[in-house]
Amino acid sequence: MPQGNTKQTANRPAGNHPAAKKRKRKQHSKAPFVLFCLLLISVAALILVHVTKLGDKIKKLPQAFTYPTDYEEYVLRYSNEYDCDPVLVFSVIKVESGFDPNAVSDVGARGLMQLMEDAFNWIEFRLDDDRGYTFDDIFDPKLNIQYGTYYLSYLMEKYNGSIELTAAAYHCGMGLVDSWIEDGTIDPDNFRVGDIPKENDQTANYVEKICDAYEHYKEILSSSHEVSE
Repeated sequence: MPQGNTKQTANRPAGNHPAAKKRKRKQHSKAPFVLFCLLLISVAALILVHVTKLGDKIKKLPQAFTYPTDYEEYVLRYSNEYDCDPVLVFSVIKVESGFDPNAVSDVGARGLMQLMEDAFNWIEFRLDDDRGYTFDDIFDPKLNIQYGTYYLSYLMEKYNGSIELTAAAYHCGMGLVDSWIEDGTIDPDNFRVGDIPKENDQTANYVEKICDAYEHYKEILSSSHEVSE
């Protein structure tokens, strides 16, 4: 190789060496790549949080559809007025009519809380209600919930706060439940659904449904802060 070329190469400043320039370009290209990776990690983290929250909401949807809280304005209003447990009121509406205000049973019970005409007349008398309503008006959700909530409140007081006995009496009548207590068939202080006579198995099944709905509504309403503990 000619000596002149060798000298020129040896005396070239280090900063202008082709290899040095190449190394600098590589070092500068790492910064955007690192930022890009950090951005991807941040976006992935946000997506994970969003998906987790969305998953929690989706899990609650079936329960919200299965155990609705329609007419809560009336339920809470009359529960407060008659000192009744709103969780129980929602449970009864759920089991009795499935929140259908126009429901009519085979035996003639009507509306959301499936009130019979004799129960309507008894409640109207107890409340001294002179507004002129008739049994045909019981399909109105507001009136139905008012009367049904008052009836539940009365039963809860009569049976010392027992949801099971209240549900049993709501289904088959106070007279029958009282007769079970009087003849020793059931012990009101240690009541078990299995103690209900077998010929009244529909009432036993009803009590179990009410208790199941009660547990679900208690969780739903407590988590939504609609019912204070």
